[in-house]
Amino acid sequence: MRALAGAIQFLTVVRLPATERPATPGQAAAWFPLVGAALGAAGAGVFIACAKVLPISLAALAAVAFWAGVSGVLHEDGLADVADALRAGRTQETMLAILKDSRIGTYGAVAVVLSILIRWQALEHTNALNILCLCIAAQAVPRAGIVGLAWTSRPVGYGLGYALSSTLTTPAALAALAQGAAAALLSGVWMGIEIVLGCYVIARAAQWYFYRRLGGVNGDCLGATEQLLEIFILVLFTGKL
Repeated sequence: MRALAGAIQFLTVVRLPATERPATPGQAAAWFPLVGAALGAAGAGVFIACAKVLPISLAALAAVAFWAGVSGVLHEDGLADVADALRAGRTQETMLAILKDSRIGTYGAVAVVLSILIRWQALEHTNALNILCLCIAAQAVPRAGIVGLAWTSRPVGYGLGYALSSTLTTPAALAALAQGAAAALLSGVWMGIEIVLGCYVIARAAQWYFYRRLGGVNGDCLGATEQLLEIFILVLFTGKL
């Protein structure tokens, strides 16, 4: 329960009573996909409830806004920082300095807007009869993916990414990956396989890119990867349910 509470506090704005021995990020990571599944189910509830009184387009936007808000825009912030930092022609030192800067530049703002637009439109054009499976997969699998990425990558810097990677154990990582696979398979065997394989390719490609530009992976890189995986899953489901 201590690790689950840590996952809730790490991934959401929900604050639970303090414990004497709070879980490390690595311990909490074992439950990241479960928390993601809960957020996905809640987002599906928001979508369905709003669709009863609002156009589908606004219901989809409400669900995306709910996910961003309840997570404290944690992953959107990572995407924005990566977009601002990893512009062509910059040195590794300059990029790492920008990643530490809390301010958002033009590239970061455009990246976040595009992420919201793509997820909004993909969700709007999904068959609402299967919205629950879609939302669970879209929130659980990316969180399993970033655990897998942190587990297999060398960290750069000493922020949240380092705290996660340095305390992450093999059993915790495997537990998270198993939950992510289970969430993907809720949509059927073949669709689940597509989700898992697609997310694996995207995560590996992201890892290669971050290694090439930064020499490793930090917390912002994990957040950006989560957004890419979420976008992939939502777009994959568009018109296929």
